[in-house]
Amino acid sequence: MSATPTRTVTADITLDVQQPGRIVFQVAVAHAPGLSVDETLTITVDDAPVTPTEIVGRTGTRFHVLEQPPVGALALSYSATVQGRAEAPEVLDHELIEYARPSRYAESDTLAAVAQREFGSIEDPAELLGAVAAWVGGHLSYVSGSSDPIDGAVDTYLLGQGVCRDYAHLVIALLRARSVPARLVAVYAPGLSPMDFHAVAEAYVDGGWHVVDGTLLAPRSTLLRIATGRDAADTAFTDALGGGIVFGQSTVTAVVEGDLPNDDPRKLVTLG
Repeated sequence: MSATPTRTVTADITLDVQQPGRIVFQVAVAHAPGLSVDETLTITVDDAPVTPTEIVGRTGTRFHVLEQPPVGALALSYSATVQGRAEAPEVLDHELIEYARPSRYAESDTLAAVAQREFGSIEDPAELLGAVAAWVGGHLSYVSGSSDPIDGAVDTYLLGQGVCRDYAHLVIALLRARSVPARLVAVYAPGLSPMDFHAVAEAYVDGGWHVVDGTLLAPRSTLLRIATGRDAADTAFTDALGGGIVFGQSTVTAVVEGDLPNDDPRKLVTLG
């Protein structure tokens, strides 16, 4: 019997392809030892099937790429039933450098003075994770539609509100400013309300990567990794590289068998 209840997720995306190019989707559950995934992925353009190429990146991130799809109405449908729990991701030396640096949406250098003022007295990395998550959760108000897709951690800090990716970017920037490597992870999140793709931070402490979520909107132990990167620039669920698309809509579901588990924000949790 699995230590983690069965999780079931779906994602449906529509868009109009107006000019052929390269379209990249990141919606599939990431490959990870310990998970058993029964899934289907279909993509059509004007109801005709098209076949993407799958490319697997770091931490099992799966890119589904369409090269020069025809002009028309594109629909993607993904579903997966997931059993088991992912093993802790491997820690690579270069990641501890890459994820300690400022990035486009996590301007840790600009927020260094804030991080020093608020957390300069905290030396224990595990304690720092809880303190940053609690501070971000208290500093920000979760307001749907309150931020722009190009807003970074500095914008979020000044605005005082945002959505999950904004919370995650601010957490990441503050942790990096205190010399803790941190990265963004796009996830499926059973229990999330309103339901959507979710974004959390992952920070390196005690020899491994641990989940930090300032929103506290879903139990961390039930989250399923989709994509991992420096910030949201690396984890978009849809991206057009050349050509032209007009986004339609996305619908996401994520449920867990039985009751949702409790989540103690003071405990270290790995993404599984």
